Amino acid sequence: MRRPSLEVADVFHRHGAAWRAAHAGHLSLGQMKVMSAIETCRTAALGGHVEACEDCGHSQIAYNSCRNRHCPKCQGAAARDWLAAREADLLPVGYFHVVFTLPAEIADIAYQNKAVIYDLLFRAASEAMLTIATDPRHLGARIGITAVLHSWGSAMTHHPHVHMILPGGGISLDGERWVSCRPGFLLPVRVLSKLFRRLFLAKLTEAHAAGRLKFFGDHAGLGDRRAFAAFLAPLRRKNWFVYAKPPFAGPEAVLAYLSRYTHRVAISNSRLIALDEAGVTFRFKNYRRSGSERYRTMTLEPSEFLRRFLLHVLPKGFHRIRHYGLLASAGRKANIARARQLLAARQPDAERSETGDTAEAAAPTDWRPPCPCCGGHMIVIETFGRGNDARAPPSSGFANSTKTP
Repeated sequence: MRRPSLEVADVFHRHGAAWRAAHAGHLSLGQMKVMSAIETCRTAALGGHVEACEDCGHSQIAYNSCRNRHCPKCQGAAARDWLAAREADLLPVGYFHVVFTLPAEIADIAYQNKAVIYDLLFRAASEAMLTIATDPRHLGARIGITAVLHSWGSAMTHHPHVHMILPGGGISLDGERWVSCRPGFLLPVRVLSKLFRRLFLAKLTEAHAAGRLKFFGDHAGLGDRRAFAAFLAPLRRKNWFVYAKPPFAGPEAVLAYLSRYTHRVAISNSRLIALDEAGVTFRFKNYRRSGSERYRTMTLEPSEFLRRFLLHVLPKGFHRIRHYGLLASAGRKANIARARQLLAARQPDAERSETGDTAEAAAPTDWRPPCPCCGGHMIVIETFGRGNDARAPPSSGFANSTKTP
């Protein structure tokens, strides 16, 4: 795989040290770890291995990945592994995509309370979906949800929202039949929006009363109960953004979408255009415009680029991909099996065994790129630890690989 001409790591290499020095004492441990991980990812600092082609003997060095979930280079392999595990959960029905977004006023205080407010966003959005879906006036069924948190807009500004992927229907409340939604329509977004707003504000008020929220700077006064109630009052009348996109074309389209969204970071290397005296130039999408005007470029000073990127470092241990309802981990396998039974769909393993593909399908997939010279299979012939070099140089014409063992 060819290395992009410009990477986020290049910005960190060139400007990271100065930025750290200028903001000493104001960076979290998590942000400093992310910077270090991106700077050392796929370098000799993390060790690596030597690969050789079984056919032509060509060899090359591949350095280890940092495996940090905020690193643009490491999320491709992580997404593939995650998708392989999720593929068995797909049902032969249409799928929908729903987005729940926090208003700007909440986003302002969310940055100071990421773990609490991001969790409330997940909980309120999922509870709204599950509640409306079970209502007999709407779907009257138990549904399954995969939810993914994104904390950024296309220009890397702070914009917390949750993407939800849902099958177009669910298991009836008595468990005896599959209830399909209407063609092209899952649940009413206006009803979802109002319930989401009420649930989130109730949970946020409870968190404030329990002393779980912290406020700094311009928001320091919100620690007072009355001041916080006054801050929330206008939000109880404001329309909260819930958006239902058109349904996917099929399960394959769902997987393609998830591969782009589940392990996305604030900005991918492919969006970077230039790093020069003017700053960092990258492509972004302006959702307020349409047509060719929607896709534009932006140039930020390196310090502002780094600040925006590090806005989106998640708290340690925070899960940005969550499953609810039928897909909740405790009963996922049983629920999927029951849904397939109700849909009269055969289990994937049974289908493969009938066609004689079981052994092949069960074999682990090797994501290592083929030999750049002849396309042959590459194998690892030597490994070396952090800060060490390979004992012998690879054959002439090698190119640094972007894969880990």
